[in-house]
Amino acid sequence: MLKISVITAAHNRVGTIGEAVMSVQQQTYSDVEHVVIDGASSDGTVALLKSLAAEMDDAMIFVSEQDKGIYDALNKGFILSTGDIIGLMHSDDFYTDEHVLAEVMAAFNDPAIDAVYGDLEYVDKIDTSRVVRHWCSGQYIPDRLAWGWMPPHPALFLRRQVIEQWGGYDTSFRIAADYDAILRYFGKGGLRASYIPRVLVKMRVGGESNRSLSKIVLKSREDYRALKKNGVGGLGTLAWKNVSKICQFL
Repeated sequence: MLKISVITAAHNRVGTIGEAVMSVQQQTYSDVEHVVIDGASSDGTVALLKSLAAEMDDAMIFVSEQDKGIYDALNKGFILSTGDIIGLMHSDDFYTDEHVLAEVMAAFNDPAIDAVYGDLEYVDKIDTSRVVRHWCSGQYIPDRLAWGWMPPHPALFLRRQVIEQWGGYDTSFRIAADYDAILRYFGKGGLRASYIPRVLVKMRVGGESNRSLSKIVLKSREDYRALKKNGVGGLGTLAWKNVSKICQFL
């Protein structure tokens, strides 16, 4: 049986991290390792995570220390992880139901598959039953990268060797290291991907990349740098990437 490691980076998320952890622990798939990297939180997150880790024995690896941001924390998590498959669970997110990882791992039973991904819903920060935006990924076709396509980062799962071969997150990016990594994996890595056409993850609105106008501008600049760095496209690709999001709100 393949083992999956789910990595979570957290900092001052006492209000949501418990739900994220329980969402992982309630999965029906049996061989799940949860690696939680906390950035020296000061709001009660550390005490909560220590309590949860004590209840879960070896199913949860917990570290709390200063880091250089979310991508540095995720890179640390990958180094500590031992799974054949790697996934993410952001500290504000949760799986749609308890069968998500079982469905993902069933797709990885095909040894030709390098990546598995699905859809994502953005939900209200308080009322998580209210859907704000629906991200339908669609089938992966290599040419779609140049049209701004990408799968939702939290709904993407990769074989360990993909990250070992093509590297973790480039921490010179403050907001778009996930987009850079996806372009690297799918563009240069030529991944063979399997699409699960349903919502796998629910994400609370209010993420780092859209928190303010300055963050949106920085995200666009970093997206453009990622496109050029990976030889996928330029301003046209960036424009299509942003335009394609409009239908997700309808």
